[in-house]
Amino acid sequence: MELLINCPVCNSTSFKAFMKSSDYFLSKEEFTIVECKDCGVKFTNPRPGLDSIIQYYDSAEYISHDTSRKGFITWIYTHARIFMLKKKFTMVSRFSNGRRILDIGCGTGEFLSYCREKGFETYGVELNDKPRELAKRRYGIEIRKKILDYSAETFKFDCITLWHVLEHIHDIKTEIASVKKLLKPDGVLIVALPNCNSWDAAHYKKYWAAYDLPRHLYHFNEFSFFKFAGLNKLRVVKIIPQFLDSFYISLLSEKYRTGKNSLIKAFINGTISDLRARGSGTGYSSLIYILFSENS
Repeated sequence: MELLINCPVCNSTSFKAFMKSSDYFLSKEEFTIVECKDCGVKFTNPRPGLDSIIQYYDSAEYISHDTSRKGFITWIYTHARIFMLKKKFTMVSRFSNGRRILDIGCGTGEFLSYCREKGFETYGVELNDKPRELAKRRYGIEIRKKILDYSAETFKFDCITLWHVLEHIHDIKTEIASVKKLLKPDGVLIVALPNCNSWDAAHYKKYWAAYDLPRHLYHFNEFSFFKFAGLNKLRVVKIIPQFLDSFYISLLSEKYRTGKNSLIKAFINGTISDLRARGSGTGYSSLIYILFSENS
């Protein structure tokens, strides 16, 4: 475990305890989330180091890396993901000025495969060996292990996406700096993140599945992400809600809280969360941020 003395976003040394929660998915270990008093970002502290974090992904039930699993929650997740492929591509097409795309944390490559079918030139980054090898074998897409494997002198991208990936990255500032180097001057960065200011987060508290400790190292809301973007010279030009996430997160949260799958409760609470969010526009369970470099 590594104990952070400085905030990983703004480098402040002033933060306070926010919540204790557990890894309800796998290890059942307890972890602490703290909140930076300066920039407002919440982060897991202490947290597993780079060498030890991989064990917390080491499960055949980790759905984002395994498309062969059976079961009710897997079925829900898989069908929601199929629906979202079109939504994601529509978003990329709307904001990208070209057709060369890099998906960081591309998993088993379904989104990139969909983009390639629509005429995009596709590239990916995936740290974990199993999904990376599966994506290469199934789709033949160029996928590298680290973002630094793409040279900024050779590769420039019209669009770079991180779909629920940024919250997993240890050295978040270095990663974003590398991303910016790979963007064309008018390139767009699309980042999807859970929103810990959502109604479902407040409702489920420590059982909120999108805390996903310790795999999620950061827990952003709109304010803290704007702060993070500004510190890294990025402009947020639009925020788009991910509507389906509230239902899936509520389904998992119900299981963590009660030990049972409850589609009815998940549907009710997901609906309440989305309805409560409509007034603010940014209180949804997950938010997608559209960003450009400040000098673009």
